[in-house]
Amino acid sequence: MRKLIVTEFISVDGIAEVERLPTVVWNDEMNKFKADELADSGAMLLGRTTYEIFAGSWPDETGDFADRFNALPKYVASTSLKALDWKPAELLKGSLPEAVRALKQGSGGNIYVHGSLSVAQQLLRHGLVDRVRLLSYPGGVGQGKPLFPQGEQVPLELISATPLSNGVVAIEYAPLAIGSD
Repeated sequence: MRKLIVTEFISVDGIAEVERLPTVVWNDEMNKFKADELADSGAMLLGRTTYEIFAGSWPDETGDFADRFNALPKYVASTSLKALDWKPAELLKGSLPEAVRALKQGSGGNIYVHGSLSVAQQLLRHGLVDRVRLLSYPGGVGQGKPLFPQGEQVPLELISATPLSNGVVAIEYAPLAIGSD
């Protein structure tokens, strides 16, 4: 069965809005983190906003990483989009949890959710996330959209935490069922 992996850039106070994050120098360690994700990825699952942002820039990128990223199958959770120009892409039909359960049963490698906070939150809520991978930026931002909604408990088991030379920490967690030890 395919794993579903949420990957986010996040502040130390849990805000996952990229434009609010402290400025850091992107370095080779961050490149490796993202390259490792790409090597493990069989598909992307994106919400409408993230799909539109990515579709507006990635098709113009070149190089090995961009070629592989652009070629990945993309599954898009949206009720308002009618057509997808960044191919290969498919709009998910029906409820998001049911569609994702079906995707996880398929073949083709792990599915990564990039950004797409509302999608990630729904999938965490329904117990469909197998891993949460974070690049935690050094600093709090005080306000913005959190990865974990206020008032919802999301117990996590630490898999790894690696400090990078630019102050970012690469963290991987496995979600635990609510009430598990």
